[in-house]
Amino acid sequence: MRISQEQRRARIGVRHRLAGKAATPEEVAASVVALHGTDPATVFLSAGARLTAPGPEPVERALYADHTLVRMHGMRRTVFVVPAALAPVVHHSTALAIARRERASVLKAFGAGGWDEARLKDLEASVLRLLASGDATTVELGRLEPRLREQVTLAVGKPYEGVVSIGSRLLPLMALDGLLVRRGRAGGTWVSGTHYWSLAPEQAEWAAHEAQAELVSRWLAAFGPGTESDLKWWTGWTLKDVRRALSAVGAVAVELDEGTGYVLPGDTEEVAPSAPWASLLPALDPTPMGWQARDWYLPPEHRAELFDRNGNVGPTVWWDGRVVGGWAQRPDGEIVWRLLADVGADAVAAIEAEAAGLAAWLGGIRVTPRFRTPLERTLAS
Repeated sequence: MRISQEQRRARIGVRHRLAGKAATPEEVAASVVALHGTDPATVFLSAGARLTAPGPEPVERALYADHTLVRMHGMRRTVFVVPAALAPVVHHSTALAIARRERASVLKAFGAGGWDEARLKDLEASVLRLLASGDATTVELGRLEPRLREQVTLAVGKPYEGVVSIGSRLLPLMALDGLLVRRGRAGGTWVSGTHYWSLAPEQAEWAAHEAQAELVSRWLAAFGPGTESDLKWWTGWTLKDVRRALSAVGAVAVELDEGTGYVLPGDTEEVAPSAPWASLLPALDPTPMGWQARDWYLPPEHRAELFDRNGNVGPTVWWDGRVVGGWAQRPDGEIVWRLLADVGADAVAAIEAEAAGLAAWLGGIRVTPRFRTPLERTLAS
């Protein structure tokens, strides 16, 4: 069976809650499996683009009060915000394998300074004892446990030489191991990247291969059809792991323009297209970052303007399942955007309405993407 580009774009609108909005941030996160959290503002902007009543309050409540959304390292070592029920799946399918590699890397980097496995474990135990008395930021932990502030120079003589502390590597490693979790905002506004560390709650145990199958099932439900290469890129797994998980869920092969894709069993029927929709999605939004092959929703000639050199997408303007431009926020807070395609008067009116709605709920908050792209820089200046 063949699934057309038009049908894939129709699925984006419906399944990613861009055509029909969601009532809660939890629904939003589930609709795209996970929200990108490397840039704290992305979580709020991605949710806002998909909520019937956008604003920072419901997202902060889910993250910091109800704990129904969890911030954690996951696929490709990226920070994500996931529904709480999915956190054990991401942990056992992905994070634990990354943690093993990261531990070896930390020991190699700090070995010359006398750090071995026993000393690292002793420091971890000290951090856990401190957090048992209450949450703390990285800076606060460093004051209480001076060993966290010990430094080493990495990549000596290289253009990217830099000095790092043991704490900057150890605390994220402990989170990857499932010992710590980022919970609570430590001052500032909702765009702040400073959070408290907490002891991680107990979570369900999953066998790695079962967790990988569950994650692939969630991805196919939200992003399918997709290719093996798409899944390998999105998860950061080996091709062997991807193929095993696809087999475990009984994925059905379909024909796409770029080759063989996969959907869940029973998901070969066409999705009825929604009314045309417009959206302003933030940098690192999960929709444009959902596939490795992007020509079916993003013209190749515009990629250099909308992505940075490391493959991070900037703010994008969407019309009915296609990226048609980019947007930015100027220093005075004004939302500005530029079309890269002729989309007609109806689309322009819809995009203008989306920009006005975004400006209204931002309420004067200034957002600058952590990873800046050529078009965003131009528009923001």
